Amino acid sequence: MAAPFRQAFNTAAELRSDSARIVAVHLSKSVSTAEGKLAILTDVNLAIQPGEAVAVVGVSGSGKSTLLSLLAGLDLPTSGQVYLDGVALTELDEDGRAHLRGETVGFVFQSFQLLPSLTALENAMLPLELRGAEDAAMRARELLERVGLGHRLHHYPHQLSGGEQQRVALARAFATCPKVLFADEPTGNLDQRTGRHVIELLFELNRTHATTLVLVTHDEALAERCQRVLVLEAGRIVAER
Repeated sequence: MAAPFRQAFNTAAELRSDSARIVAVHLSKSVSTAEGKLAILTDVNLAIQPGEAVAVVGVSGSGKSTLLSLLAGLDLPTSGQVYLDGVALTELDEDGRAHLRGETVGFVFQSFQLLPSLTALENAMLPLELRGAEDAAMRARELLERVGLGHRLHHYPHQLSGGEQQRVALARAFATCPKVLFADEPTGNLDQRTGRHVIELLFELNRTHATTLVLVTHDEALAERCQRVLVLEAGRIVAER
């Protein structure tokens, strides 16, 4: 059973509410190197509310992607705790974290991460099929049509442009109506015009589904579209705006 939020907030008074969708308490991550321990994140505290859009910005190497991985339960902290939808991630084993992600989380990555042997429709259907949804094809088709790919359902990733692949990834991410969407540099591999189109779709889908959005980006203009911006520097949150 996950430790109650209230205990966590007693150790991090700046966190705002036990109704938060995501909470990090004294979160730290370090790795061993030939020169000794390397601190990637140090004593990060944050709370993200349901439906909130939060951007994480900072220079390369500041710890942005590591923070996203920890908040999503893809990696475990060296110390501290993450609560995702009220569950303490360190109290789950790998299978438990994977199950929670499958029920709660969607992902959009810079590199699209589509399966090359599956069509656009099959890629968008995949998370629904993993959950046993009987209407997987219908729901995936509707989302692909919504992102303007109704005419590309049966094309494979190598037959799609970068922008089209990212739109398939968006459809896949929203297919299960996740409570939380993690996006890691979602326009990093796209030209400016295509990137703007993808971002409009991302925020449109986010509003429609009332999803909590955590967005890692180098793009300050994109970050300012979010309700809050957290600035990471050398593994610490140094500013919030």
